[in-house]
Amino acid sequence: MTAASAHHPGQPGEAPEPDGGDDLLPGAIEMYLERDVPVCTPTDTAADLRALLTSRPWPSVADVAVCSGPRLVGLVPVERALAAPDGVTAVDLMDDDPPVVAVHVDQERAAWKAVRHGESSLAVCDEDGRFLGLVPPVRLLGVLLVEHEEDLARLGGYLASTAGARHATEEPLRDRLWHRLPWLLLGLLGSAVAAWLVGGFEAELARDVRLAFFIPGVVYMADAVGTQTEALVVRGLSVGMPLRRVYRLEAVTGLLVGLIVAAAALPAVWWALGSARLAVAVALSLVAACSIATVVAMLLPWLLHRRGLDPAFGSGPLATVVQDLLSLLVYFGVVVLILT
Repeated sequence: MTAASAHHPGQPGEAPEPDGGDDLLPGAIEMYLERDVPVCTPTDTAADLRALLTSRPWPSVADVAVCSGPRLVGLVPVERALAAPDGVTAVDLMDDDPPVVAVHVDQERAAWKAVRHGESSLAVCDEDGRFLGLVPPVRLLGVLLVEHEEDLARLGGYLASTAGARHATEEPLRDRLWHRLPWLLLGLLGSAVAAWLVGGFEAELARDVRLAFFIPGVVYMADAVGTQTEALVVRGLSVGMPLRRVYRLEAVTGLLVGLIVAAAALPAVWWALGSARLAVAVALSLVAACSIATVVAMLLPWLLHRRGLDPAFGSGPLATVVQDLLSLLVYFGVVVLILT
């Protein structure tokens, strides 16, 4: 049996110290690399693989790396190795197109590559294509969890750096206020402008006070739809996905969501208030507000990204302000057009 483990410096189960620490980018996937993994050749059989897996405790046995010399040619999931007949070779069991990244690749991009491939482990090779080891599933899950928490903190507009996001829950009170108050003050300014806009339609509200009943609903739906789109776009930009890939789908999604919500609201408002024209005004406002909110939620992160800024930094609070103001303008514009 020629199967053997990949012997590298470092203790099993521990992320290795980078060689030449200054060359390792912060958050690089190499920090999560497990070098002590089961490795076999393409001609080893399933019986050889099972013997290898049970030969000693391994830090991770989710996959067996299949190598030809120093180069990776595939990965054999452990469930295939356990279930295959004894004589089947590794080349017949392996995935010959596994997710592979180079050292120094950003951890989030690397983890999402493994997710898109549907693999349990992520292979890491050096600049010359030599196999270094695997990132096991538990560490990939840790990467995704950390990045998810960072994106939530940054999307909230009170953290600009990924390093700061990790310590958000431990910040002293002064720092918490400093990171959040500017964006909350921006929201307060937006609410003042919104109040001014509503005051501009005082005559319409005085003629029919029922118009005020639907302002919170229209604004909320726009915010909710925009927040979903914004989270998707920020996540896509963070892993290098161009906006054009999601623009058309998200624009259509926002329109369809608006149409579905409007279809539900139209008969309900008509039945509750007995006004067909008011019901139509509310329904059209929902369609327009949801569609516009989707576009705003895509454009703001993209504009920040084009300016070289963190696409998640402040786009959440800023998008909320813009969406609220546009939703009010749309709602009262439709009301004036239909009811007067």
